[in-house]
Amino acid sequence: MTVIPTAAAPVAPPAPAPAPTHPAYLWRNGELVPWADANVHASTLGWSTMAAVFEGIKAYVNPQTGAQWGWQFAEHFARFAQSMRLQRMRPEFSPAELADASVALLRANGHVGDTYVRPLAWLSDVSWFTDGLDSRTSIVIVTEPFRSHLQTGRTWSTCVSSWIRVGDNQLSPRVKCISNYQNSRLALIEAKKNGFDQPILLNLAGKVTEGPASCLFMVRDGVFVTPSLTSGVLESITRTALIRLAREELGMQVQEREIDRTELYVADEMFFCGTGAELMPIGSIDHFQVGSGGVGPLTTRLERVFHDVVRGINPGYGHWRRRVDHA
Repeated sequence: MTVIPTAAAPVAPPAPAPAPTHPAYLWRNGELVPWADANVHASTLGWSTMAAVFEGIKAYVNPQTGAQWGWQFAEHFARFAQSMRLQRMRPEFSPAELADASVALLRANGHVGDTYVRPLAWLSDVSWFTDGLDSRTSIVIVTEPFRSHLQTGRTWSTCVSSWIRVGDNQLSPRVKCISNYQNSRLALIEAKKNGFDQPILLNLAGKVTEGPASCLFMVRDGVFVTPSLTSGVLESITRTALIRLAREELGMQVQEREIDRTELYVADEMFFCGTGAELMPIGSIDHFQVGSGGVGPLTTRLERVFHDVVRGINPGYGHWRRRVDHA
């Protein structure tokens, strides 16, 4: 019997290589460095970053014009310098130079959409426990796209954590130090293991402080209330901006004061805020529903104002924005 060979099945072309998950460049100690070349020796890991400080900064795009705006670059890098000072670091670059470097990095990486800018400073000569006072300070800045959750309508469930917020005479919340965030990490793990999205931490006096990486606001009887800066909270740049926007754009009262735990259970509205958090409405706290359980009316108004200001849709507050011009 004659066997007639069948035509070979067509071979599918090779799948395209996955897009790189990292940008082309990062900025390190005054230079734009290709991502693959930005290496450090393994022996520097660990102790060198015990005192490391960081910032989270964002650049937003105006959907109407396509313009990209760096959000409060000057304010963030001023706080970055403060954190380095409190860690006895000796940076070689000023806040203005680091802001300029961030703009150059955004351009070099072609980030024309909403983008995170993440500076980090560490003691580069430390390999074991030491005071690090003789170490050089290294700084790196990386960028990555992000997706904003402003005006998505999402709410978060929260709980009061059993973990106590560190205080100013322990690991000061005023310093954006990586070591400080172990406190927040433990609280976040506990909350998620218990079925909540986010925790809220109390201080040693039993007063409300903040979330694991975000400040907290509540609304009671038409007044925005947020814990005072001496309650054990980060001196949040977003918090400061929202206080001003609530007063000037909405004509609302804002109180900075101590907050009791049970006040959270009877609040009309609540939300977290921060660079990463942006503005995160809270739908429940310890299984108590907050208001209607959705985004409250005053939170909605403030969120809309914040959204329009960071994107340059609202032309006011131009001193908070820095335009990033892409060729």
